[in-house]
Amino acid sequence: MKIVVIGGTGLIGSKLVAKLREQGHEAVPASPKTGVNTITGEGLAEALAGASVVVDVANAPSWEDDAVLEFFKTSTRNLLAAEAAAGVGHHVALSIVGTDRLPENGYFRAKVAQEKLIEASSIPFSIVHATQFFEFVKGIADSAADGDTVRMAPVLFQPIAGDEVAQTLDRVAVGSPLNGRLEIAGPERLRMDEFFRNALAALGDPRKVVTDPHARYFGSELDERSLVPDDGAVLGEIKYADWLGRAGSGR
Repeated sequence: MKIVVIGGTGLIGSKLVAKLREQGHEAVPASPKTGVNTITGEGLAEALAGASVVVDVANAPSWEDDAVLEFFKTSTRNLLAAEAAAGVGHHVALSIVGTDRLPENGYFRAKVAQEKLIEASSIPFSIVHATQFFEFVKGIADSAADGDTVRMAPVLFQPIAGDEVAQTLDRVAVGSPLNGRLEIAGPERLRMDEFFRNALAALGDPRKVVTDPHARYFGSELDERSLVPDDGAVLGEIKYADWLGRAGSGR
């Protein structure tokens, strides 16, 4: 089966391409690096020719509110139109748990817009909502840092390993379209401040994590369940400490 992975040279995309190829599928990584641009349309029709499934894990080059919204709307419209022309039978998209809970967050608003376009399309679809990736833990801490202090809200937090995100996308891509959403998260649910206190210590990061109920997550104040899935989510098996041991603390 030919499966095109939009954003296939990135963190999750490259993992997914490898998993699909291991199963014998023709997995095509599509990104500007491989000559495929979903904003301009360059190389899109050629990449999608003969494809049965398209998996979109692309990320915006800018997280500025207007820019990220324009990216996801333009990219998704172009991609869905090209898929319809190519006869693609299944569109899979990676999104984020809680997109509809943080309307003041520009990135989350952009993902909601993307999902609405997918749902309104004639192409059968599956949307996978994932929690935050272990690979982004340091970046999240950096975004909340003020000098040697990292402010984190004591809300629920349940991150997941990138490998398990790719594994789920692999299963969804080769299965029947859900025409709905699937939530995935890591096996451990902790308080965000507690998680980052332990995570930074494990990374050898000397910054102090301060509990602040009003600490913002990329500009948004969080509620208790803003970032965790509802009941019925698919849970991974890899715990952060085990992932860190495999990856090495320098990752």
